[in-house]
Amino acid sequence: MIAHLKDQIQEIKARTNMEGRYVKNMTVNSMAQTQQLCNLNERSLHDAMEKERQELDEESRVNVEIESYLRTHQQELEQKVDHWMDRYDKDVEQKEQELEQLKHSQESSLHRYQELSKKYSEYQEVITEYEAEKEKARKEAEREANRLRAAIKMQAWWRGVMVRRQLGPYSKKKKAKKSGGAKKAKKSGGKKKKK
Repeated sequence: MIAHLKDQIQEIKARTNMEGRYVKNMTVNSMAQTQQLCNLNERSLHDAMEKERQELDEESRVNVEIESYLRTHQQELEQKVDHWMDRYDKDVEQKEQELEQLKHSQESSLHRYQELSKKYSEYQEVITEYEAEKEKARKEAEREANRLRAAIKMQAWWRGVMVRRQLGPYSKKKKAKKSGGAKKAKKSGGKKKKK
């Protein structure tokens, strides 16, 4: 039995030794595996961190460039705004001056128009009076011409009567006194002329 026990102890020792070596090898392998996994994870994290750092650097550089562009663009826009505001102010001032000139021109034109209207009315009155006087003078001249014509006709008729009747300067001068028969012949001859 002792031998048997010794054999069992030997077996247990061998098994324990073997288990210890197995556990030790397993622990070493587990540690090596864990170490490799940790190294892989560390390398992966390091790569990811490096990638993130590169992306961050790139983003920072892009951000700086965008900021620079935006500042430049903002300055250009501010310059344009200043330019357009100046131009707007100048245009408004110019248009106000033009408006003032137009108002002044309109006022002077209105004043001139009123003056011309007044002069026109005065001239129209003068023209109307002149035309009335001219018409009156024309009627007077026509009346005078009619009178003259009537007077000429009357004078012509009177002269005709005087000549036919041999009166006044149209009478025949008597050379010698003849008998009354001659006068009657003359008168009868005058009467024949009248017919």
